[in-house]
Amino acid sequence: MSLAKALALFRGNQTEKKIAPILWRCYGYLRPYWRRSLGAYLCMLAITLMSIATPQLIRWIIDRGIGAGDRTLLGVSVLGLLGLAILRGVFTFFQGRWSEVASQNVAADLRAELQRKLTILSFSFHDRSQAGDILSRAIQDVDRIRFLTGRASLRVIDSSTLMLATAGILFWMNPRLALLAVAAMPVLAWRAIHFGINFRPLSAQIQRQLSVITSRVEQNLRGARVVKAFAQEEAEIARFDQENERWYQLSARSSRIQATGTSMLQLIANLASVVILWYGGMMVMRSELTLGELVAFTTYLGQLLNPVRLLGMIIPAIAMAGAAAERVFEILDVVPEVQEDPDAVALPPFEGHVRFEGVSFSYGRRKEVLKNINIEAAPGQIIALVGQTGSGKSTIINLIPRFYDPTEGRITIDGHDIRHATLHSLRSQIGIVLQETTLFAASIRENIAFGCAGATDEQIIAAAQAAQAHEFIMQTPNGYDTLVGERGITLSGGQKQRLAIARALLTNPRLLVLDDATSSVDSDTEQHIQLALDRLMRGRTSFVIAHRLSTVMQADCILVLEKGRIAARGKHEELLRTSPLYAEIYRRQLKPRKE
Repeated sequence: MSLAKALALFRGNQTEKKIAPILWRCYGYLRPYWRRSLGAYLCMLAITLMSIATPQLIRWIIDRGIGAGDRTLLGVSVLGLLGLAILRGVFTFFQGRWSEVASQNVAADLRAELQRKLTILSFSFHDRSQAGDILSRAIQDVDRIRFLTGRASLRVIDSSTLMLATAGILFWMNPRLALLAVAAMPVLAWRAIHFGINFRPLSAQIQRQLSVITSRVEQNLRGARVVKAFAQEEAEIARFDQENERWYQLSARSSRIQATGTSMLQLIANLASVVILWYGGMMVMRSELTLGELVAFTTYLGQLLNPVRLLGMIIPAIAMAGAAAERVFEILDVVPEVQEDPDAVALPPFEGHVRFEGVSFSYGRRKEVLKNINIEAAPGQIIALVGQTGSGKSTIINLIPRFYDPTEGRITIDGHDIRHATLHSLRSQIGIVLQETTLFAASIRENIAFGCAGATDEQIIAAAQAAQAHEFIMQTPNGYDTLVGERGITLSGGQKQRLAIARALLTNPRLLVLDDATSSVDSDTEQHIQLALDRLMRGRTSFVIAHRLSTVMQADCILVLEKGRIAARGKHEELLRTSPLYAEIYRRQLKPRKE
């Protein structure tokens, strides 16, 4: 295959995205650190100049010092060579340090940008994503970009500069030998390009499979109790082994390609060196070349061929970095489905008047989950949502804080369309307590104060007391400084829910969104939670997914949902008489939970 055909094939293989724009985008992250990068490349240029000068000094030592028996010149020349070696070591140190600092800053900026993007992305993105895959992109993929913008690029430019400069010196020294030397270059270049053609798609497969493995590990860690509860340890090990074996096979194939490519490059370079040494030796014997010139020439030849061999090793790294960058930029380029209006205004303190006006909603292209929902809640009212699983209750409460946006209709609070409000002013005035409580691996104090960073100890304790949580907190080893496990694993379900209620109370919201789920706790814990919820809802507009009769009984309006529509609305006694669906829900879900 000719070099032109190889290049054409390489260009044709970029079916996903052109690699050049992706790499340029990676280099754009070096702009804030251009001084360090420039310093590294200037050091590289100085090292290249010394690399070019060193063989000439060796030639001088052999021909003028050793050959002529001039001990003084020999001593001075050797000291000069030693000085160049020391100076080269100093420049190499600063080159490596500055390039690494710059590339590490690139990695830090990318991870920070990823974190910001993941934080603002809509729930719909997280619904589709796997945590393990995102972790793989934020850690392994970003690290490959770090290598690209640091040592990899430096080596490519260093090798290219040294190769061109050395080729010029070789032709200046001896054109005939130089032609023999450069004859191997097209073959080496063809092998390097062929290497890249085969390696880039494979590296993308390896990255994707590594994400699968990371996701599998993350899911097993998160679901460790479920795995053990259902005695699925062996099955999960088998599933992981299957994915791990696939990753191993891809990696082994990668190693074979690298080993074959590198050995071929080494073989071609070594054959060229042998031919040059033989032909150059014949020229020395015919007095057409001095011994010093031959030594210098062979030294230059190593500097000519080594960059090509190095490119053979760097090309896979660049290919992997290109594949990694695609995966990172896929996240950074996602447009959040819920976005803040450029002209959004901060909402004033809520009175709590909430209206749903002709609201419909669907997840992506799936069928509608909500259809023409109309709700009005006056300040301080409690709206209870009841219905079978999948009827749309959770979707309604997720629309209020704009976790999703309606596909039709609008939602207003005190007459303000929430799509025209800043997200912070909206969400900071809404207290949310869901069935699945999320706690962080931090102290109990930090978890309660999560939404109110400036809260005092007195305020935190008061919120915990109101949430019926203070007593069990004081029974923990370190009280409010007790660390809870990841996702609150060291606490019971009822304890976690009371901490979530305390967290909501501390922010003193005017609007509440609650999933009143107490079916999984004992009667004593349920009583504590109910007292806390009663305290929380007092005087606040509340939307509650009701699982208990007491919540339904105190609601100002009960909405009965069926297949995304409001099938009935009213008070408890009225609905028992007029709505067969509500009567059925009451009989199956609520009546067994009566006080």
